[in-house]
Amino acid sequence: MINEKLLFARAYEKEMETQIPKTSRPKFHLTPCVGWTNDPNGFSFYDGKFHLFYQNNPYDTVWNAMHWGHAVSKDMLIWEYLPCAMAPDEDYDSYGVFSGTALTMPDGKQLLMYTGVRKEGGDHGLDIQTQCVAVGDGLNYRKCEKNPVIDVADLPEDMSRNDFRDPKIWQDEDGTYRCVVGSCRADRSGAILQYRSKDGFAWEFESILIENNNRFGRMWECPDFFALDGKQVLICSPQDMLPEGFEYHNGNGTLCLIGQVDETKKHFTYDHHQSVDYGIDFYAPQTTLAPDGRRIMIGWMQNWDTCDQQGAKERGWFGQMTLPREITIENGRLYQRPIRELEQYRSNKVEYKNVLLDGTTVLEGIQGRTVDMEITVRPKDKEKIFRKFSVWFAQNEQFRTSVSFKPYESVLKLDRKYSGSRRAFINQRRAQVNTNNGELKLRIILDRFSAEVFVNDGEQVMTATVMTDLVADAISFCTDGQVEMDIVKYDLFEE
Repeated sequence: MINEKLLFARAYEKEMETQIPKTSRPKFHLTPCVGWTNDPNGFSFYDGKFHLFYQNNPYDTVWNAMHWGHAVSKDMLIWEYLPCAMAPDEDYDSYGVFSGTALTMPDGKQLLMYTGVRKEGGDHGLDIQTQCVAVGDGLNYRKCEKNPVIDVADLPEDMSRNDFRDPKIWQDEDGTYRCVVGSCRADRSGAILQYRSKDGFAWEFESILIENNNRFGRMWECPDFFALDGKQVLICSPQDMLPEGFEYHNGNGTLCLIGQVDETKKHFTYDHHQSVDYGIDFYAPQTTLAPDGRRIMIGWMQNWDTCDQQGAKERGWFGQMTLPREITIENGRLYQRPIRELEQYRSNKVEYKNVLLDGTTVLEGIQGRTVDMEITVRPKDKEKIFRKFSVWFAQNEQFRTSVSFKPYESVLKLDRKYSGSRRAFINQRRAQVNTNNGELKLRIILDRFSAEVFVNDGEQVMTATVMTDLVADAISFCTDGQVEMDIVKYDLFEE
């Protein structure tokens, strides 16, 4: 039987969804059906569709009472809302159904693994976090009677039972189920714990996959662990990171470690580390394998320090997911590109080649808030490299957001301080980029309330939400010095 809390959440979703106009949402980035969202959950391909669950408070546009919202898509771009999948309706998850993942079981059922949170000592007591499972058919899910399946007694010595969350589950070729879970020591130094199971329900501790030793921030949230292009990859979201050069400037940011596993000790070591996204708004990414073998990643397009945005309550929703990205390992680092499915929604091609920019330039046909732009810039005179190139978008007489490039410094900056925010939010991020004698390639994808900037065919990405009023739809180019530019622009998702 479906619990009363879940029935109420489903009824509330159904009623409130009709009151949120489609024009107030992005066109192709997933938002919650209603209310608040943060981490993506259970990103998977099941029964012919991509499923994406998400952390959700349906009753308000602030974090509280985590449920699992649910949506499905055939192409990861056009999403259909399904009824709420799980509510905090058991003793072991009464304070929240926190983040987790999903897989398809041999019997054809879908298994969800998530963190259940209860309070010890009343409403103001400590969180007790445990790992739980639910089984369903893609629409309805029943929580396991044996929950929690990984309890605090299954923690290694000195690991926190208050910070023990976000399981990523998978099945090895030999049929063994494994999961990694984020945790930390008493000093809050992060660690990733690995567990195994024969059936997905009875679990035992296997190893500490890796310890942070206070190297990258503190508690490690939302781990994802997978093989890619001959390497093992760990992606996680550390809290309270310190900047290192141009890396890790978001405090609560995202970390990618590329390396290998000692199969005897079940211990992971890395050869390379980097930020996953160099922009402002990106956290808690999850990956899944598409049926054609591509590994696809999607993240929460938000920063925990910028969650008090004006207008959320009036819109009826807060929080977006990023554009799904195809990820690969190239030149020893993580590359990300927009999923190729996006190209079928491009129209109204406008192209310019070898345009000479000097000062401020507006090009006919280059405007809009749902666009896909491919830009290459280079010095007009290779002996005299320009000092700065900028593209301004979501622009009118009052507002603008910009991406600017200084070739002498090899620095790319994303800046939204003039985007209309009435609070001192984080508004700028910079990235060190590679150039070829001052030449740089950008792909900028806009969707009403966001910008995702892919650099040099996916070598780096910078992401930000842009909540500027939609009437600001101009795009212009500003240079200090002579710049030669090629640009191809498409409209996206034309009616």
